[in-house]
Amino acid sequence: MIMIRKAFFLFILVLSVTAGCTRKLSPAGGINENDKNVDRTEYERYYVEALKQKLIGNTGESLKYFEMCKQINPAADAPYYEMAQILAATGDAANAKKYALTAAGRDGKNLWYMMLVSQLYYREKNLDSAIIWHEKAVKAFPDNENMQLSLGDLYIENRQYEKANQIFDSFDKKYGINETSTVSSVRSLMASGKYNEARVKLNLLLAQNPDELLYNGLMAEIYRSEGNKDQFIATYSKMLEKNPGQGEVQLTLAEFLAEEKIYDQLFSMLNAIVMNESISKEDKISFFGRLIENYDYSLDRQNSLTLTLMVLESTYKGDNIIPLLRPELMVKAGKLEEAAKRLEELTRELPDNYYAWEKLLFVYLDQKDYQKLTVKGAECATKFNTSFIAKMLYATGATETGKYDLALNELKKAEILAGENREMLLQVLNVRADVYYKNKEYSKAFASYEEAIKSDPEDITVMNNYAYYLAEQNLKLKEAEELARKVIGKEKDNSTYLDTYGWVLYKRGKFNEAAKVFESIIADNKVQDAEWHEHYGFVLQKQNKCSKAIEAWKTALMLDPSKIYLNTEIENCKK
Repeated sequence: MIMIRKAFFLFILVLSVTAGCTRKLSPAGGINENDKNVDRTEYERYYVEALKQKLIGNTGESLKYFEMCKQINPAADAPYYEMAQILAATGDAANAKKYALTAAGRDGKNLWYMMLVSQLYYREKNLDSAIIWHEKAVKAFPDNENMQLSLGDLYIENRQYEKANQIFDSFDKKYGINETSTVSSVRSLMASGKYNEARVKLNLLLAQNPDELLYNGLMAEIYRSEGNKDQFIATYSKMLEKNPGQGEVQLTLAEFLAEEKIYDQLFSMLNAIVMNESISKEDKISFFGRLIENYDYSLDRQNSLTLTLMVLESTYKGDNIIPLLRPELMVKAGKLEEAAKRLEELTRELPDNYYAWEKLLFVYLDQKDYQKLTVKGAECATKFNTSFIAKMLYATGATETGKYDLALNELKKAEILAGENREMLLQVLNVRADVYYKNKEYSKAFASYEEAIKSDPEDITVMNNYAYYLAEQNLKLKEAEELARKVIGKEKDNSTYLDTYGWVLYKRGKFNEAAKVFESIIADNKVQDAEWHEHYGFVLQKQNKCSKAIEAWKTALMLDPSKIYLNTEIENCKK
């Protein structure tokens, strides 16, 4: 949609522009003229050096000299303000706010101090406190109109629409209908659902400039908010007629058509979007990525989108991301073999395109083609030897193909790459536990799981896997049930987790509860899994429902012919 500026960011911009400057200070950088106990010459020398280091980007040195200023003059305010700016820029928000509040507390009439405090509260999404400090600044400097406008935008963001309207109406009365305050007023009225009042003001703006894209875009958004899709489309179509190359208008209309699934009109626009030079490459990638993500197209439309993506590829030759859109569409369409084939071509054509390699490994994983995952994973992990993901995928392939030493070796490398990243280390522990379990080193496997759970007691993947393997070994079944129950409490519709829960219940001898779990999984999923039917068969067997158990196992064998051991279960059940 047409984007409207947020006036609140005006003061943020001003602050960033003045990050290397200070307010108008006395030569001594904030020393009280009456303070006879401060060595003004020494203070000023350190203060100037601190500013110099700040301007050339030596933040550590700058902070050191500002600390010296604080020691020379503990009552000074300016060093705290300067240090707050540095700390905010380096990501230390907590100390930045503490220092900014100290500066503002020592000089309650300094505009920059108050606005910095407001900005820091805004960054942490504390709108109430940001508004309080912004109101203080407006009260102290009532003639600063930009600050009043930005306060109005803050009120809108905090849903204080009446206060916002009071500010914007006062500007409209003072200056008449204008783009700055009237547009903000329209936005406030729209946000509060007062579309008729917003439309009245917009019509006044349109009377002055009927072709202004901003005004027309706002009017279209009113139509959209009221559910008037036809008027929305008509307004944007008219805007495109008058501004055929306007990329933002084109994209907004296309995204609306995609959202509303008006595909005929949408697909007629796709090539124009590709060829529109006013739309950035990044925006095109984002747009087509969303189209693919929300895939539900007929074969004809899928083919049409594929051709458009090929045009996009030819328009941006050599790009690393755009060639991946077509394979992603294939994946979404369930054409994993085609996706793998195209990605294999890409890794040959663009051997240094890491993203193509990574996507290829994920497709192999989706296909459960662990042989190729292992072979290509080894190649990728060697070629891109600092990629944590490549090493984890290679380790997964090696695990599934029984190459446990290879998997453990690769996991050691992945652990080094993970450093102190807890989430990455948890992935390593989880896969390592899986390797140990499959290699029948059960004590090592369970030790890895316990270490992972200790590190993050809320990781549901780790809890699920640990619960399942405990059940498989008939160990700590009560603990396994508690873990599995906790997992489905967080994701009650996940079939994999429900399967684990049902299997644990079976192992606990709770056959009726287990049967209900497996019946619900099988009933709720169009795509079936052999594991569910196998497990359900064992539950039915314990319920002395052998004929139904045999049906379940036959279904499991049909879905996965490798489960030949079930033939023995079927024969035993027949007897």
